[in-house]
Amino acid sequence: MIKGILLIACLFFSLHANAQENAHDWNKLADGMVAALIKNFWGASFKETPNRFYFNKKSHQADMATNGYWPQAHAMDVIVDAYLRTHDDKYLALFDQWWEGAPRFNFCKRKEDPWWNVFVDDMEWIVLAQIRMYEATGRTLYLNKARQMYADWIWTQWSPEHETPFHGGITWKTDTGPSKNACSNGPAAIIAARLAQFADVDKEHDRKSREEYLAEAVRIISWMQAHLVDAENGAVFDNMNKEGKINRAAFTYNQGTYLGACHELFRLTGNKQYLLDACKTADYVIHHKSNNGGALSDSTRGDGALFNGIFIRYFVKLLREPALDAELRQRYADYLTRLASILADEGLNRETMIYGGRWHEPQPADTPSELTAHLTGCMLMEAVSLLNQK
Repeated sequence: MIKGILLIACLFFSLHANAQENAHDWNKLADGMVAALIKNFWGASFKETPNRFYFNKKSHQADMATNGYWPQAHAMDVIVDAYLRTHDDKYLALFDQWWEGAPRFNFCKRKEDPWWNVFVDDMEWIVLAQIRMYEATGRTLYLNKARQMYADWIWTQWSPEHETPFHGGITWKTDTGPSKNACSNGPAAIIAARLAQFADVDKEHDRKSREEYLAEAVRIISWMQAHLVDAENGAVFDNMNKEGKINRAAFTYNQGTYLGACHELFRLTGNKQYLLDACKTADYVIHHKSNNGGALSDSTRGDGALFNGIFIRYFVKLLREPALDAELRQRYADYLTRLASILADEGLNRETMIYGGRWHEPQPADTPSELTAHLTGCMLMEAVSLLNQK
């Protein structure tokens, strides 16, 4: 009798939770959060800085330093998300402006090319944004710049396989001693896999073939699996230093890019092992990184505030994979929807539509929020909107 009552109660609460999650208008929430991104962080939104085609580090114009290059790519990714979801030209208008502003405000650009940056991973994110801009518009200007940056500045940081202790791997930063980080290898593998898909586009401006891109993506992931991935649970470790020591910190950022690269390789090769590897890492995050009242960790400041958003971006692509087992897809969809519901119900300030990085507490309206934190919220709302597209 007691077991029966408990079963009915569990079923009631489950149905109630699902009803609450399904009650949200995800598109409306995504619209509101992207509008808040443009209003509060896009530099040109302020009358004092009409030509600042760059995303400010904080809302309220509280921090307008330009020493943050890689969040620019993620902000533009959100604009691309919104454009693809709505086909509203107001988002498209930002493409050309950002194309001018991102290199102009790049804090460590080179005279010969203002897109270059000392951080290899920062350049990788810019390249991934350029590829998505090409996909959204068909403008080969974006694709060809992505190709050039990858060929000249990213793949050139791969170490020879005979070099001890690394035996491969892409360097994190060009002006320091070698360090082979997951953050510079996972995104590079995604770039190589994605560029392989467009190798037949405007071929006279592409120095590599589809086969070359694919081979490079495979080499990068194979290197990560040999050095930075726990084969048992799918955890992706942070880096290998010049002594060959592994830093075993496992950030959601690196889990996201690794599973994203494995998913891309599955799509390119049909090798199901890549899909299994991607799912193993996704499960690692769900089971080991979601201990904050059912959510991922809070993160309100700096680079770390973007880490969860990066995982979410590639996780939603994985869960929409047609080859995924239906039961597993539903479990992943339920997890993503729960994250979005927690953020919408507890972490989002409904007055400002800004997310400050805490899942269970909204950012006060009079307190500046960081771009990186709000971007994670935008990425989640765009992801759950994409998940619920008819």
